This record gives sequence, C-alpha cells and structure tokens, in this order.
Amino acid sequence: MTQSQTKADSLFELGRLYTDRGDLILAIGKLKESAEQYKFEKDFASYLKATNLLLRLYAETENQDEITGTKEKLQDLVLKEGFELNSKTYYTLALCASYKKQDETALDYLQKALALGLAHDSKEDICYAVAGTALVYAGLGKYNEALKEIYNLQIFFQVMDIPEIRISSQILNGGIFIQMGKYDQAIEVLWQAYDSVRQTKTITMQYYVLLNLGRAYKGAGDKEMARVYLSLAARSVDSENMKNLARSIQDELADLGESGSDYDLLFDVEKHSVLERKIGKVDFKNQFILLDLLKLFAQNQGKVYSKEFLVEQVWKQEYDPGVHDNKIYVTIKRLRKMIEPDYDKPKYIFRAKNGYFMNKSARVLVDQSGGKQQ
Repeated sequence: MTQSQTKADSLFELGRLYTDRGDLILAIGKLKESAEQYKFEKDFASYLKATNLLLRLYAETENQDEITGTKEKLQDLVLKEGFELNSKTYYTLALCASYKKQDETALDYLQKALALGLAHDSKEDICYAVAGTALVYAGLGKYNEALKEIYNLQIFFQVMDIPEIRISSQILNGGIFIQMGKYDQAIEVLWQAYDSVRQTKTITMQYYVLLNLGRAYKGAGDKEMARVYLSLAARSVDSENMKNLARSIQDELADLGESGSDYDLLFDVEKHSVLERKIGKVDFKNQFILLDLLKLFAQNQGKVYSKEFLVEQVWKQEYDPGVHDNKIYVTIKRLRKMIEPDYDKPKYIFRAKNGYFMNKSARVLVDQSGGKQQ
C-alpha cells in the first residue's frame, strides 16, 4: 500500500466519522479528498466507495449540481478505464433519484443493483438493493409491497448484520405504519430503532428516529409528545448540514402550529450551541470570547453592562479605554453579524449610553440542561 493510499483511507474514515455525527459539510470535504487520492492511485473499488457516500451526502444537502457532476465523472471513468459500476453505486444512484422523486429511474437502478448482487452472490449488496426498493415503494405509496421487502430483509439479518440497513429499515417500517394509520405499531418499531441507534451511536439516524416519533405521536393524537420529539430534533439538526431533514422537521412543527422553538434565540450551555430561529445553528468555531459575551447578555436580558465590567468579566483584564474601547466595539460587531438575522436592524444586542445590553423583548433561553429537558 502506497503512502497516498494510506492517506486516502484515513481521509475516508474521517469523512465517514463526520457523516455519522451529522457534520456533512466537513464530511464532504474529506471524502472528496479521499476520492481524488483513490482515483490518482487507480484504486477504483475504493474510489467508488468514497463516491457512493459522497452522492448520498450531496442528496441530503440538496446539492444537485454536485450529484450531476459526480455522475458525469463516473461515466467518464467507465468509458476511459473500462471498469463497471458496482451494485452499491447503483443503489446510491437510486437514492439520489428517489430524493428527486424520479421513482421509475430509481427502480431501474435498483434492479441493476440487485442483478449484480445476485451475480456476485453478495448478500450485503442484495440487502442494500432490497432496502432501496422498499424505500422507493414506500415513496410511491405501495406500502404492502414495501413491507414485503422489509420483511425479506429479516431473513438476511438472521445470518448477517448490517446495522445501517437494519436500522434504516426499522425507521422506514415505522414511517410506513404512520402512513397506514397504525400509530401504535409505528411507535413500537421506532423505539426499537432508537435502541439500535444508541448501540451504534450513529447520530444522523437518531435524528430520523426523532422526526418519525414526532410524526407517530402526532398521528396518535398526542400533540404534546409530538412537540417534544420534533422540537428536540429541530434543536439537534444543523439546517446547513442536513437541509432535507431540517425542512421535514420544520414542516411537521408548522403543522402542529410550532416553529421549532418557543424562543428566538436558544443558548445550550453544555453543548456550546446557539440556535437562532431564522438563521438556524450558529457556528462559533471556538470563538469563546463571543460565546462568553453572548451568555452574559442572554442570562440577564435588559441589564446594561458597562465597558469596564465587560473587560473585567469577559477578557479578565483591567479596563483601559485606549486599549479596550475599540476591541469591545469590534467584538460586539462580530457577535451581531453572527446572531442577528438582519445586521442593519438588530433585535438582540443594543447599545446604551454607558454600555451594551440584550433586548428584553427578545425571546431568549439559556438552557443549562444540555437538551435533557424540554
């Protein structure tokens, strides 16, 4: 194994780790690097592995241009290098088509995926093809056909375990029961999926479980429980990383008459996370001064903090006008740019004659529980 291949493997594993924890934008960057390294080494099997995951992330982040560009690269390689796409690549292309509601195209890809799985006697590839077929059938409203495919998977799971497919099929099963009005069965299956997710620690799948639990409880008439799980999902999902999922959650909350949070600004102290109603998750990128400053303002809305106090509490320094006045001005400006939906019309951080304060009428919550309480 060359040094380049070793680096590509490391980049791929890092990309997969970022994927599992929901940092899809970071994952895409690492996976693109790994794919290029594999391509340079002409390790096409590994190149397809990285590309398959990339295509799925492009679908989730709704980057159609990248999907189209990646498909063109695959076609060029097939023509130039003479290798064939494998079963999982066709499965991934089917998922991309399914995201765009191109169901007939998706089913055609899945038939090719299944044929290759059978030809190579690969039970894993067969499972992926069957799971994809169930997903497309569900999207078409063919719930009984979808359930048959899901139950076929159980036969394979008796002799082999593919956690990704097993858990995603449980989530899909729950979603189908919701569409069929079988809410109690949906809730039972989804809690089984939740237990499975806890074992694998795949955060992204946990978000889908929360979304579907919210849907199931809503269908069962328990709007309070639905609100709990959907709000938790909304607070957990980064709308920039997972656009499709975030929109689905917001749609469900809107149907409940909610908007993801009763607050304009939510500060999760334990997770160092800030969620703004319109902006979504605010990434402070280890900007601890800004975080400390925001926390101080948010914990005491309406209280005016003098420049002297801010310097002593946040910077832990003795106030010197010549040194600190401009620093405070620049820092407040940076904070506003991060949290204000309209910088020219601030709604959070205001300036007083002798300092700065958090607008008392803004609905702000400082959550000390780390999201454990709703």
